[in-house]
Amino acid sequence: MTRLEPGLDPAGRPADPTKPKEADKSLGELFSELASEFNDLTRTQIELAKTEIRNEASKAGRVAGMFGGAAVAGYMALVLLSFAAAWGLANVMNEGWAFLIVGAVYAIVAGVLYLRGRTRARDVNLVPEGTVESIKEDVQWARQKMS
Repeated sequence: MTRLEPGLDPAGRPADPTKPKEADKSLGELFSELASEFNDLTRTQIELAKTEIRNEASKAGRVAGMFGGAAVAGYMALVLLSFAAAWGLANVMNEGWAFLIVGAVYAIVAGVLYLRGRTRARDVNLVPEGTVESIKEDVQWARQKMS
């Protein structure tokens, strides 16, 4: 199915506005053809939307995994800060400084994971842009077809 440019006939010449576009077809045939094309168009648009949403959901899943990793790292930081600093560094320095050093390391790990997750979250787009553009083109085509 080819789309005609507005104001041009199938050969690319300016269309005569005083003549019908398809004079050999009855009004019933034209409406039947329009309904059939509209049904095909609707099915195609629904499939396109499903595909786009599936892809965006996959991206969102990966982002959620990164945020989950950041949460686990944060939890591990909390638990390990208490034990590792207390047992390992208490023999070398003041306990307060030992807790601070270990806590800072895990905080950095959690921060890096969070920033990476946030950056990837910006790439997730839940609006199927391709489908929206295609529907706009199809509406314009249908208007042209009906005029």
